[in-house]
Parts: sequence; C-alpha cells; structure tokens
Amino acid sequence: MLRPRIALLSNPRSTGNIAQLSRIRDYCADHPDIFHYEVERAEQIGDALRTIARVHPKLLIINGGDGTVQSALTEIHNGGAFGDAAPPVAVLPNGKTNLIALDLGAQGDPINALERLVQLAQTDLSAHIVARELIALRYDASSRPVIGMFLGGAGLADTMLYCRNKIYPLGLPNGISHALTAIALLTRMLLRLQLWFLPPKPSPMELSVRRDGRISGRFAVLAVTTLEKMLLSSEVKSSGGGRLKVLAVEERPASLLHAFAGKLGRSSMRGVHFAETDEISIEGDNANLILDGETFRAETGRPITLQPAQPLSFVRLAA
Repeated sequence: MLRPRIALLSNPRSTGNIAQLSRIRDYCADHPDIFHYEVERAEQIGDALRTIARVHPKLLIINGGDGTVQSALTEIHNGGAFGDAAPPVAVLPNGKTNLIALDLGAQGDPINALERLVQLAQTDLSAHIVARELIALRYDASSRPVIGMFLGGAGLADTMLYCRNKIYPLGLPNGISHALTAIALLTRMLLRLQLWFLPPKPSPMELSVRRDGRISGRFAVLAVTTLEKMLLSSEVKSSGGGRLKVLAVEERPASLLHAFAGKLGRSSMRGVHFAETDEISIEGDNANLILDGETFRAETGRPITLQPAQPLSFVRLAA
C-alpha cells in the first residue's frame, strides 16, 4: 500500500537551515514518501509549487523563515498551481523570527517537528487542520497582492531592521540579540538620544482605518495581524468589526507600558489605538513596513492597502 505523499519545500539560505539542512536532507533520504524540493531564491518558489502540485501531496511543509513562508503563501494565492485543491500547509520551526511557526505550534528541533508531521500525514489530518485568515498587501487595486499573516510597521519595523542589520551580524544567540535590541530601543526612547548606533526615531505615519477614521503620528509600534494573538497582548476582546487586528502605539514610554499591561479592546488607553477592520491604508514619510520578513515602504501619496485574503488551511501541531 502506497503511503500518502508529503511535499517539503526548503530554502537553504534561511538562517536556520545553515546548520540544519544536512539533517533535513538525511531524513528525507530515509523517507522516500517525502518529495523534497529546494529553492535558492524566492523567484523560484512559483516553479517549485507547480512541480510539487504534480505529485498531489497530502501535506505541504515549508522549511524556512517567515519570508519563505510569505513567498509560498503569495504563490499559492496568486499562482494557482494547485487550483482549488491546495494541500494544507505546515511550517517547520526555522529562521530568526518564526512568528508563523509559533502560531501553528511548531517549536524546537525542526527534525522533531518534521517527524511529527510525517506521522500525522499517515492519519486523518482533520483534527489538526486550522483555517488561517491572511493579509493581502497592495500598492493599488491593479497590483498583484503580497500575502502574509503579520505586518509590523513604524518603530517596530525600524527596530526589526536594526536587529537584522546591526545586531544579528555580531553572531550572538537570538535571545542575547533581542535583549540588546530592546536595551538600545529603550535607551533611545527614555534618554531621547538619536545616535547612529541606536534604532532610528520612527517616521510620521497616517493610518486610515475603515469605520474608525484616520490616525496620524509617530508610532513606536504598528502591528496588523490575522494571528490568534496580538504581539503585545495575549488577551484581546474582539468586537467583530473586521478580520484584521490593528494595533498602533504612539512613541511614548507610557503608551508602550499601557499596551503591554492592558487588555486590548476592553477600554481606551491614552496613546494606544486598537481596531478590527477589513481594510486599512497606510501612508508615511518613507516609513518601513515588514510583512512576514519582506520589507515595503509607505510613502506620502502612495498608500499601501491591507485587506483580508482568502483563508488557507494549515496544520497545527500540539503546542
């Protein structure tokens, strides 16, 4: 009896794969039911998925960071490689951030997660299938949407880029890198310093949220997500106002403290803006936005629009 096919899409250039890919390859060599396809660049993912579709996999596993996952989701949404029968997607814990993998319960050793997914693929997957809403990012109505799950902007994006470009190259463990980044950010905010070795001050930004009007200012945090948990709060009171959760925190230490300590949606907090919507447009003075690892720029007069995209099915591992 033939075992169900499993497709594994790997990005060898993902940070976590530098150390782990040889183990992944060895594991796949011992499991011929896994169809392993490696890409070197994001532009190859479309061709990879069209090839993978020919083996009709029961499960598509993505082995890479959030940027790799975002590129694959975009191709699944726009490319039509699987038609209306896209297999459920699973994500191995890898890369530097792994917000998507964490949301799907994938943590720790990627080989252990892969083994668990291979076991699940031999059974009825329905108990582990979850639908996830997605975000479609566009510069205009005619542009091809980029698909993702989490967007960070304003000071949050600036800090993520600071960590990526200035702290990660030091070769320190992730935990220490993130702690140094947090210290540098707090130093700039509390002492109001603007030095080259500290994260930059966020650019002015204007948000237009359907039904909630316009919000403008300098934001320490802008987060737009479809994930179950917001970045700063594990407890969000939903109002049912839309599928996108939007959090904007003004560039003030007191506002950040309120956002960390508060329960979003339960009461208004000075400097903290929370909304649920089905559309948001973002303009800014060359303000950075990061959607699952890919960087975009919001400019004055050229807004970026975010809307919900068609949900996809994912496989959630037990946390």
